[in-house]
Amino acid sequence: MGDEPALGLRFTVEVDAASDLAFDDDRVDALLTVRARATPGAVNDAPTAEVLIMDKSLSMAGHGKLNEAKRAMCAAVDAVADGSLLGIVAGHHTAEVIYPDSGGLARVDAAARAAAKYRVLDQFPEGGTAIGTWLACADRLFATVTARETVRHAVLYTDGKDEHETPEELGRALAACADGFVCDARGLGDDWHYAELLRITEALHGSAEAVVTVSDLTRDFTDLMARARRIVVPRVYLGLRVNSRFRLGFVRQTRPVEADLTAQQQPHDDEIHIPLGSWPPEDRQYHVSLRFDPDALPVDEEQRAARITLRAERPDATRVPCARPEAVLVRRRATPDLPMRGPSAGLTRVENLRELGMAMRACADAQQNERFEEADRELRTALELAAVLGDAERLDLLRAIAVTGPDGRARVRRDAPRGQVQRLGLRSTRTGAPDADPIPAPERQRPSRRRCPVCGTVTTAVRLQHCEECGHAFGDGVDDAPMDAV
Repeated sequence: MGDEPALGLRFTVEVDAASDLAFDDDRVDALLTVRARATPGAVNDAPTAEVLIMDKSLSMAGHGKLNEAKRAMCAAVDAVADGSLLGIVAGHHTAEVIYPDSGGLARVDAAARAAAKYRVLDQFPEGGTAIGTWLACADRLFATVTARETVRHAVLYTDGKDEHETPEELGRALAACADGFVCDARGLGDDWHYAELLRITEALHGSAEAVVTVSDLTRDFTDLMARARRIVVPRVYLGLRVNSRFRLGFVRQTRPVEADLTAQQQPHDDEIHIPLGSWPPEDRQYHVSLRFDPDALPVDEEQRAARITLRAERPDATRVPCARPEAVLVRRRATPDLPMRGPSAGLTRVENLRELGMAMRACADAQQNERFEEADRELRTALELAAVLGDAERLDLLRAIAVTGPDGRARVRRDAPRGQVQRLGLRSTRTGAPDADPIPAPERQRPSRRRCPVCGTVTTAVRLQHCEECGHAFGDGVDDAPMDAV
């Protein structure tokens, strides 16, 4: 068992988990770093299917937006590799397959490109916005591709809120599309809502970005197509065989983008499989949390809490190991007051990054709803965390919407452009590559622990403001006072 060079990528898995558990602990946390490197001499010849989704709702009629979007779509068509499969969906309150007209996807060549661009340029604005309907249409197009080894990638832009369907309808569409294809999403202008795009890209393992200046969309789409061509392995899964004394709490991607993957778990033989999307040569990081009843766990006896096997899907739909399996081994200590080592620097950093993202989103939401005192508090929390973490990119975003108030403290600009605030919300989940920007030594602080009075979760971070599980805002009350550091 080991690496699978035939995949075109070599995968490795590194596990960072504390082996000793305190007497009264009820969870095990493991940080998994997955590294994928191109196999020497391998050529990326993975077949690719692309579906481009263009918003042609009535709101696209103003400020030359639709013309710029058409230019971007044509550039994307030109960037699709010869021999790939292509489909184009025009979306409004419904979805239309405008290319091809054969009921499936078309093989790309010079003639196909010309025909596809002609159909793009022939579109006129109409109707509203129903993104779930657009994605369902893309899913039907991808379903016509029978080869399992085909990389399935979609990209969409929208300039408005998802107003012509309910959140439940969008949720059902995302659930139906999950593990079917990867989708990148772009918000065009500033009249959309960042939370909808994050919901889409979390479910479909894509990236979300704000394109506030409409003329930037062409370059962005061209870059997206170039990145999509780097994808080598269409489907990868995190396989978890969990000891009967433990149960899965959550699985979250923590780098390079935060995403909660818990709801996507699939029972598969004797494992739980978590879809990780398509893979180019890159590194990603995941936080796996297991829960257990302390009274049911023997003391001073080594237990394998979980066996972790990274799996890649083969053309015959089997999911084979693509890296050496790893185990999460733990031992519950017998002495209740025995001093224990705290969480690793990696796990502490993950919780701080998550807290930073939550503060950024809370700040964006409060600012957009004119709850300015709340926005000011969240801004100051986010600024402090971004500085501690050395997160220069997100620190710059926060400073761009900040001014100094009469009391000498940072406060949110009341007139901050909506596009800037939207970008703040979107980039709240962007955390960078694993091992990037480690905490500078002078900035390290001893983590503390706080138990949430709502759900009971113990959270560890340098600066605690919210429960990582349920989002409860910690106050200064006795019920959620800090616990003793461990």
